Amino acid sequence: MAFAIIKTGGRQYRVAEGDTIDVDLLETEPGKQVVIGEVLMHADGDKLTHGAPIDGAKVTAEVIEQRKDKKVVAYKFKRRKGYHRTLGHRRKLTRLKIKSISVGAKKSTKKETD
Repeated sequence: MAFAIIKTGGRQYRVAEGDTIDVDLLETEPGKQVVIGEVLMHADGDKLTHGAPIDGAKVTAEVIEQRKDKKVVAYKFKRRKGYHRTLGHRRKLTRLKIKSISVGAKKSTKKETD
């Protein structure tokens, strides 16, 4: 089964065709196609291709929804001082469904001499 490692939003994700992943917020509407060009590795059986990023490789995904993650609560407390503070936040996420993974053909860089 073929899979790829992509990088988006400063994080790396292992994806295969048909997977659904949550990534940091992308400014697109649900139902639109997104092309991620930063493919760090592609594996298909015994064939392994890697680079930083791979030239000509891309992952096409469909935006399913824009959502928020679960709330993360940080509680600060100092004993005997009467100090306590509650902080929290929710990450904004984009849910993607991976449609296709393509690795472009390698271009030969031969120089013609006349």
